[in-house]
Amino acid sequence: MPDAPLFSDRLETALRFAAVAHRDQVRKSSDTPYVQHVVAVAWILDRAGFGEDVQVAGLLHDVVEDTPITLDEVAAAFGPEVARIVDYCTEVKLDAEGRKRPWIDRKADHLAALAGAPIEARAVTLADKLHNLTSLAHDLARGVDAWSAFNADRDRVLAYYRAALEACGSDDPRLERLADACRDVLDGILS
Repeated sequence: MPDAPLFSDRLETALRFAAVAHRDQVRKSSDTPYVQHVVAVAWILDRAGFGEDVQVAGLLHDVVEDTPITLDEVAAAFGPEVARIVDYCTEVKLDAEGRKRPWIDRKADHLAALAGAPIEARAVTLADKLHNLTSLAHDLARGVDAWSAFNADRDRVLAYYRAALEACGSDDPRLERLADACRDVLDGILS
């Protein structure tokens, strides 16, 4: 892939799309603009060796879950492959009556979906987990009560992260590298 551009108009478009979609959101337990998270996810995916579709999906992985943007809009703007990856990464937050689903149910469904997910979707999930864990460790090291930002207790949150790493598998060396990096951060949080 030596002839691939270092950056493209498509990545710029996806970055702007994500920035506008997440413009009023901030990260848990901080006032950091949310778009910082999706940029970090795309950067992790690039460093792990994934191509443009996966990086674009990394930028957009939360737009359907956390904003009014639909999967059809993602597909129209960035193609069916990006939409497919984003779909696998999207938790269903509301039930049929429009009520927020319990955290444990959302996470269980997400873990079940990961079992059949393509490598690209599992890569985005692992990059997402890596950045979330790194942000959590960063906050904890600075004395922030980061656990209070979750809808579950510390042990459940950590158990979910471990289960997600297992669900993503290691059938690709890039996935294994991402999972190992997540485990390293988890171990640091626990020590």
